[in-house]
Amino acid sequence: MDPRPDAPRAEAAHARHVRWVFLALGWGFFALGVVGVVLPVVPTTPFMLLALWAFSRSSRRFHDWLYTHRVLGPPLQRWQRERAVPAWAKAVALVSMAASTGYVALVVRPPWYGLLATGTIVAAGLVYIVRLPTSQRRR
Repeated sequence: MDPRPDAPRAEAAHARHVRWVFLALGWGFFALGVVGVVLPVVPTTPFMLLALWAFSRSSRRFHDWLYTHRVLGPPLQRWQRERAVPAWAKAVALVSMAASTGYVALVVRPPWYGLLATGTIVAAGLVYIVRLPTSQRRR
């Protein structure tokens, strides 16, 4: 027997708080993914994958809604099924990242440390994308 009589209630309250944190994360990632639909610089699918993960820990209803969504669901389902990124999607991501970095360097012209930070983040993203398995089928 637990020496603390309120332990089950405290654990339930903690679980509720954690659920709300994951739910907020899910909607935050979803919002970033929607921004990615409009802005080609921001990736959509990785944010939707993160939203799906957060919803899986907080809300079965929102998880199922996103996973079966008419427009957003198929790339998520394909990722779960194949665990690979289509070659065309990799190419678009790499070109977009390079173009964005070029824009920042030539038009925005941040200080050297801003450009270094941007380059480091983009390089990490490039390495990550290139290392993902490539699916050959285009859908």
